[in-house]
Amino acid sequence: MLFKAGFLGTKALMYMDIVTLYFAVLPLLLGGSIYLAIRGNYRRHYQSQLMLLTITVIMVLIFETGVRLSGGFALYAPQSTWSYDFLLIFLMIHILIALLAVGGWIYLIVSSYKSYINNTLTNHRKHRRMGRWIYTALTITSIMGCSIYLFLFV
Repeated sequence: MLFKAGFLGTKALMYMDIVTLYFAVLPLLLGGSIYLAIRGNYRRHYQSQLMLLTITVIMVLIFETGVRLSGGFALYAPQSTWSYDFLLIFLMIHILIALLAVGGWIYLIVSSYKSYINNTLTNHRKHRRMGRWIYTALTITSIMGCSIYLFLFV
């Protein structure tokens, strides 16, 4: 089922459409989670962040497995009207930002949980600053991922 034609009307397969759609709405979902923290509902904020991180990791696993099984970048890039060099550089930048963003996200969730458990969560300014950085990086990653989808399949 995941390797059938997608539902977005492009040349992409179903799994690509699902993953791209998720990452297109991820910044909005993250914004909703951040709003919970702004309203003081820290428990729900943490729960939603953990849920979004879990879903994001699952989506990346689906994507990576699908790409490997369906031929990968080497198969998709030549079918694009964009130059291979541009696509490769864009992809490398996308991957670098994504790795930093997800690594930071994991760190922030784990360190915040440890601080909460030990009742030492006092540096809200540092948490907010890092959270803004991660939100920005994840949003850039989402935009770049959706752009790669457009470059390869539209």
